[in-house]
Amino acid sequence: MTRDLPSPGPGSWAGGGQFERDLELTDADFARIRQLIYQRAGIVLAEHKREMVYSRLAKRLRHHGLTRFGDYLVRLERQPDAREWEAFTNALTTNLTAFFREAHHFPLLATHVRERRGPIRVWSSAASTGEEPYSIAMTLAEALGSRAGDAEVVATDIDTEALEKARAGVYAMEQIHKLDEARVKRFFQRGRGAHEGLARVRQELKAMVDFQPLNLLAPSWSVQGPFDAIFCRNVMIYFDKQTQARILERFAPLLKPDGLLFAGHSENFSYTTQAFRLRGQTVYVRQAR
Repeated sequence: MTRDLPSPGPGSWAGGGQFERDLELTDADFARIRQLIYQRAGIVLAEHKREMVYSRLAKRLRHHGLTRFGDYLVRLERQPDAREWEAFTNALTTNLTAFFREAHHFPLLATHVRERRGPIRVWSSAASTGEEPYSIAMTLAEALGSRAGDAEVVATDIDTEALEKARAGVYAMEQIHKLDEARVKRFFQRGRGAHEGLARVRQELKAMVDFQPLNLLAPSWSVQGPFDAIFCRNVMIYFDKQTQARILERFAPLLKPDGLLFAGHSENFSYTTQAFRLRGQTVYVRQAR
C-alpha cells in the first residue's frame, strides 16, 4: 500500500533535492551581509557559505515577522546600536570546540607555568561555550597545585549566547566522556534525577575563570595584561591577513616576556608578523623588543 506524501511546505525539501526557500535572499543581500559581518567581527564569509547564512539568519527574520533579507538589513543599518546586531553576529559565528581539543598544547602550557613565578594569568580569546577555558583551568590546577589559587583564566568571545552557556558550565556527559575518570571526579559534578546525563563544572574550577564579551576587532579591549599565555585557536582562519596581523600586534604587548601564543592546527603566523617566532607545533613565543 502506498501513502500520499504531504506537499513540501515553505522551507522544506521539494522535488529534485532543491531547498525551497520561503524568504527572499538576493545576491545584493548576501553581498551586504558579507560586508556587514566583516566590518562588525572581521569574519570573511566565502561565497559557498550562502546556504549557511540563509539558514542561520532566517530565524532572525521570522522572529521579526519579515520575509525579505533586504528589509532585515535596512533595520540593522538604521539602528547601529540596536541589540539585534548582537543576534546577527551570534548567528554567523561558528562555535566548534571540545575539552582538551588539540591536546598537545596543554602539557606545554603545564610545563610553561610551572617554571614561572608570581600569579599565573592566561587569556582564552575565543572561549566559545567554555570547553577551552575550563581545559586551561584544569591544566593550571593540576600543574600549580597549591599555587592554583593565584591563577586566573580570562575567557572572552564575541558570541554572547555561547558565553552564557560557558558561564553555566553544564555539559552533556557525552562531552566529557574522553576525560579520564580522575579529572571528571575532581572537576565535575554528575547530575542526578532530572539532571541525569549532565555534568556541571565544580565551583572551585569556575572561580578560576572570568568570562567577558569581547570583539577582537573593537578599537579597545576590556582585558588587561600581562598574560603568561594567550590562546587564539581556530579563529584567525576567519580573518584576512591584514586583520590577522593587526590582532597579533595587539596581543604582543599583553604577554609577559617569553609568553606563549597558542594557535589552531591550520593556522600559521610565521609570515604574518614579526612580533612572534615559532617555538613548536602551532605554539609561538613573544619576540624580545
